[in-house]
Amino acid sequence: MLELGLKHNLTIDRDTPPGLFLKNEAGDEVLLPNKYKPSHFEIGDKLEVFVYLDFDERPVATTLEPKVMLDEFAYLKCADSNDFGAFLDWGLEKHLFVPHIEQAYKMIPAESYLIFCYLDEETNRLVASSRVNKFVDNSILTVEHFDEVDLIVTNPTDMGFNVIINEIHLGLLYKDEVFQELKTGDRLKGVIKKIRPDNKIDVSLQRPGYRGIEPNAQKILDKLETSEDRFLPIHDKSKPELIYDTVHLSKKAFKKAIGTLYKNRQISIENGKGIYLKK
Repeated sequence: MLELGLKHNLTIDRDTPPGLFLKNEAGDEVLLPNKYKPSHFEIGDKLEVFVYLDFDERPVATTLEPKVMLDEFAYLKCADSNDFGAFLDWGLEKHLFVPHIEQAYKMIPAESYLIFCYLDEETNRLVASSRVNKFVDNSILTVEHFDEVDLIVTNPTDMGFNVIINEIHLGLLYKDEVFQELKTGDRLKGVIKKIRPDNKIDVSLQRPGYRGIEPNAQKILDKLETSEDRFLPIHDKSKPELIYDTVHLSKKAFKKAIGTLYKNRQISIENGKGIYLKK
């Protein structure tokens, strides 16, 4: 059987009154209804189609573009709701079902929600859940410090914004590092700023030129976080020996690093005293 929720590159096997029957190399077949039949085709041609269940719960192919596929996150609008659950517009004729138990909050028609699309093994149906934290996992990490990553904003918190990293992990973007309006469902690029011992991940929005000096900037941030009063008694006028003894950096590398941190509003500099980590 062709896997539901995915695109398949299939061969046109035969033309029938209800539509084209398409096959894969294993001989599994699916109907492409007449409404999606290309205007010009020949038996043996290849077609890329999306496979899901129609209104009669039968596998069917479509050339329409879905807004989400199996095991993906998406920000979708609620088209309808009833006693059984909610129905999301995902670009296909039959809406994507969200059971009540899978709604983090009761879904309201015309409102949009961040969801995860998965296959319900009991019913063999594609369904969605807005309880997205169930579908991320930080137990085994696939990212490292300073990796460039894809982010999806899930929800604001007192500290900033929870984000999904590469559609796999959960991370936190601190609000004092955000200089643009963000909302649930936004997709953007970021960088892994810090991985904590409990595998919690801090991320930062990527900025031009940031990666080249990030290791030194991170070294200073780490030192500040463990220092008394989040303060280091060194600055751009300090002697090179003092800077090296404190953070093990040359004066040139130190000045570049604090320049980045100051530009990103992560530290404050008090002339003649040193640098403070901003809260």
